[in-house]
Amino acid sequence: MRWIRVYEPDEGFKKNFRKALLVTFIGNLILAGIKVAAAMSSGSTAIYSDAINSISDVLYSVLLIIGLLLSQRPPDISHPQGHSRFEPFAALIVAVSMTLAGVEAMRMSIVRTIEGGTAVPLGIPLIAIILSMAIKTGMYVLVHRVSQKIASPGLDAAAKDNLSDVITSLAALLGILGSNFLNPVLDPLAGVLVALWIFRAVYQTAKENLGYLTGAGADEQLRNDLMESARSIHGVEDVHRIITEYAGPRLIVDMHINVDGNISLNEAHQICDQVTEQLEALPQVDRAYVHVEPTRPEKA
Repeated sequence: MRWIRVYEPDEGFKKNFRKALLVTFIGNLILAGIKVAAAMSSGSTAIYSDAINSISDVLYSVLLIIGLLLSQRPPDISHPQGHSRFEPFAALIVAVSMTLAGVEAMRMSIVRTIEGGTAVPLGIPLIAIILSMAIKTGMYVLVHRVSQKIASPGLDAAAKDNLSDVITSLAALLGILGSNFLNPVLDPLAGVLVALWIFRAVYQTAKENLGYLTGAGADEQLRNDLMESARSIHGVEDVHRIITEYAGPRLIVDMHINVDGNISLNEAHQICDQVTEQLEALPQVDRAYVHVEPTRPEKA
């Protein structure tokens, strides 16, 4: 049996990949502890919402590590097309975890808003929130950089969640300050904003990764780029059909090209191989199937 080609990042990428996973887990674990302690000591609803979000981050970090490591396994008899679909599946688990955090944050915020809220003492809560924002910003930069290098939707989801956490921590910070200098109810209202932002991140993550799992195709711009890449090969006269489908985070490309019908079979096969190699060299493409057909003469 001939196993299909599966994208394999080099050793440098693998090292960065493992570093991103480790930073995600350890960073979320530390932040969860800081925020839980700050929420218990201050009674802040906004910090409580943020702490719930961080606890869910720890849980998804474990699932994310398992899913992403599974996705790196080569094809075998049980998964002849590779294990890449485990990665968007792991990203969906992230979305589910974030949803549960958002629901709990919204519930508590609504309850405290109805109760009228209380002024949150400054000091430890402010330090915890500012420290959280600094750490999460660093985590976002590192994880986002690695996700772009190896086109990883799982790490991209983790990076987006880190950025989302910076926003939610900023909302919690404004809620704490507002509860002291404007109105106590601003603290739980900030918790509501935290929950809404979490739901927004969930929607974006779920939409993207459901496409990877359900066989969605490339967008029009990427399809045009693939056809132009094929047309750039000497001997390709036209591309008259292209079908794309995501198998996990990368594409399967089925393309029909036209070549001069008078050239030899060996020449046509060589052109086909060149197009295949050029398409599979693109970071978005896992594998390409190229079919050669003779150019049809124009009707008089």
